[in-house]
Amino acid sequence: MTDAQTLDYPPLEETALEPRRDIRLLPPEEARKIAAGEVIDRPAALVRELLDNAIDAGSALIEVFIEEGGSRRIEVIDDGVGMTREDLLLCCQTHATSKIRSMSDLDRSGTLGFRGEALAAAAAVSHLEILTSLDGREAWRLEVGPGGGDQPQIQQARRIKGTSVRALGIFDTIPVRKRFLKREWSEANLCKQAFMDKAMAFPRLGFRFTQDGKLKCLLPKAASLKERFAALLLNRREAAFLHEIKATGTGFSITVVLGSPALSRNDRRQQYIFANGRRVQEYSLLQALEYGVQGWFPNNAHPVGAIFVDINPALADFNIHPAKREVRFADAGAIHHTVTQTIRDFVRHLNRSQESPRFEDPALAEQSGPNKVAGDEVWPASWQIHADGGDAVPHKPAWAKPYAPVPQRQTADLALEALTEEEESAAVDALPGESPTPPQSAAENPPPYGLRYVGRAFGLFILVEQGQKLFMIDQHAAHERILYEEMLSKPIPTQELLVPIPFTTESEEDDRFLSRHQEDLARLGVIITGEGGAFRIEALPVAWRLGDVATVKAILELKHAGEDLAEHWAATLVCHQALKEGDYLDDQSALSLGEAVLKLPVPRCPHGRPIWYEVNRETVFKAVRRV
Repeated sequence: MTDAQTLDYPPLEETALEPRRDIRLLPPEEARKIAAGEVIDRPAALVRELLDNAIDAGSALIEVFIEEGGSRRIEVIDDGVGMTREDLLLCCQTHATSKIRSMSDLDRSGTLGFRGEALAAAAAVSHLEILTSLDGREAWRLEVGPGGGDQPQIQQARRIKGTSVRALGIFDTIPVRKRFLKREWSEANLCKQAFMDKAMAFPRLGFRFTQDGKLKCLLPKAASLKERFAALLLNRREAAFLHEIKATGTGFSITVVLGSPALSRNDRRQQYIFANGRRVQEYSLLQALEYGVQGWFPNNAHPVGAIFVDINPALADFNIHPAKREVRFADAGAIHHTVTQTIRDFVRHLNRSQESPRFEDPALAEQSGPNKVAGDEVWPASWQIHADGGDAVPHKPAWAKPYAPVPQRQTADLALEALTEEEESAAVDALPGESPTPPQSAAENPPPYGLRYVGRAFGLFILVEQGQKLFMIDQHAAHERILYEEMLSKPIPTQELLVPIPFTTESEEDDRFLSRHQEDLARLGVIITGEGGAFRIEALPVAWRLGDVATVKAILELKHAGEDLAEHWAATLVCHQALKEGDYLDDQSALSLGEAVLKLPVPRCPHGRPIWYEVNRETVFKAVRRV
């Protein structure tokens, strides 16, 4: 350090280390304050603990009051089962509880609280007042000072059935704790979030939240978890896109409240996990939620939703965190799989039913099952080229080929393979630029069932009109979906590499993924050999076009695909094969693509983006004031 440099803090004083110190017991008051800090680290934690007690008491209506972010006053009032005088004298002592008698009771406990720490911790960090009545005929009031140093004062009072717990001056006697609280509005928001977490999991109860004398949240009893979720987080219009799904497993059941792709967010702040009524930090279930909706939410958008797990207490351990924010499941894998599969099945059904095709082809009306898009036998009659004097013949349009578009002349040439000599001659005569009479375009010769090609926009969108509706179709997303459905319906063709691609992994996670999934990858057209961090790519899908580095990266990213390995890989593969922005399509091929995409069972690309945008005649007329 140069002379010009100075310390921005005072130097530490040198002190001689003592060879030993006597071990002493902390005074009871200090021990209680330190222990209470594990349970109540801020006002929101006390709100949570008092709400747990109120819910466990069988309340129908619970009210919460806070002042100055909770540091001045927190009060929770319920109408549940109250306490007797004897209960009241014991309730503020450490580990005093009515909910368990021994460790074995944890296997059967269905209550939110069980340790008997909440009121004892509250008494250690605040001035606590409790007013309670067992039946409304006899009531008792208890006051105990912060730290539990004062002798509890108890006297008779008047109150209807239930309990009121009021904590005043939280952390007034623990300056070091109070100094590190956030600003008043921030602490108030945390208290409200704790309130919302409890209210969300118990829709059959009524809740009220009052902050600094103003009613901030009023929640009457709700008929379902979906209704309560919507009341807390969504407006009336958004609530229409919310769904509730149920499933069961061995020893557990799940309820998922999930927003459709129309109700997405840019972050995960409106995703919640609950286990037996407690909001918990369980990353694996948040991951299951994301896996379940994979391919339906576009551009890194995230779903809105909550997962509620009701599990046999013997199959879960809530005693691993002082505030019960974490849980350990006996079989977390089974719950993860059930959540993922349930959400995946539902979202797939939702998109195939509620966002069903708006275009019906009479030629396929009698076909059973989902419309196919790959086989010659299901191409509709409109996907044909007509030769003068000849019958219509099957013809796949240019976009149906897996490798980009082809010029208009080449598109016609592809059709000639299926023609007779006479038909070929007539077709050649009709090629654009070689006939004195230009052929009719798709726009001039619409199919009998009413879809008309209008044109193109911005080098990406195909415009087709049907009745009173105009569809703007994203040609890349549309072609992606068609290729995706085709790829999942049959084996992926593989080609051996002339020069294998060697690579080394950077983590044990990558090693485990490649070692465990070599057979799965082989079914997807990717053959990998090696172990111990050194691997070689021996074969890739025929249509693969990325370079070596991008190829290795794409394969390793599959470790995040969960159970959707095939779907994720197919989405990656078709993205590079599909038509791009600016790729040319002739009128007939563009119309054929529009016909195909409007019959798709799922109107979204494999990455979740909508394939088309629809606008009706009335909307346009209103916009230009012609209504």
